[in-house]
Amino acid sequence: MSGEKCRIIIADDHTLFRTGLATLLGTQDDFLIAGEASDGVELLELLDKERPDIVLLDIAMPRMNGFEAAEKALARWPDLKIITLSMYGEEDYYFRMVSIGVKGFLLKNSDIDQVREAIRSVMEGTPYFSQELLVNLVSNLKSSSDANDAELSEREREILLQICKGLSNQEIGDELFISKRTVDKHRANILAKTNCKNTANLVVYAIKNKLVEI
Repeated sequence: MSGEKCRIIIADDHTLFRTGLATLLGTQDDFLIAGEASDGVELLELLDKERPDIVLLDIAMPRMNGFEAAEKALARWPDLKIITLSMYGEEDYYFRMVSIGVKGFLLKNSDIDQVREAIRSVMEGTPYFSQELLVNLVSNLKSSSDANDAELSEREREILLQICKGLSNQEIGDELFISKRTVDKHRANILAKTNCKNTANLVVYAIKNKLVEI
């Protein structure tokens, strides 16, 4: 991140959670709380006046929920970076938010260090989905030999599994004793074979086609 502070808007209908998170993030030298909203309507009104770098968005809110707010906000400001905050890690929530275009997904029981990591990752252009969430999504899946949309090699499947665990390319290289450059190439091949645009879409693809097993 640059020397400028990251401007953050928090949208959540639980006042105690919202103000507590704002207070914690506000203690960071590189973060600035640009506003707070208690529902999607207030968020859109706030976005008419403020241009945040990051929006932390709850799903379950009155008047206008997070799904509708995210759709409307991204339709008007396509470059807006949204990180979803949710009490739930169900597949439908994750899939729907990813398809809308959010850049991250955090469970509300995440610690403040994870929230900071997510914000910094998304600001640097890398989607962030908490490892706990990803592991929960794939934990009950088994490998499927009839998922023939993509013919992945054994090595590519190994790397796909690590991607679904939330590991970075460097961490995958360390785990599999190969170079980061090799992981970069395999990752690009996996994306091409599965016709996925990014890591978030790739994880959704892997889950839906039961290509991974934990």
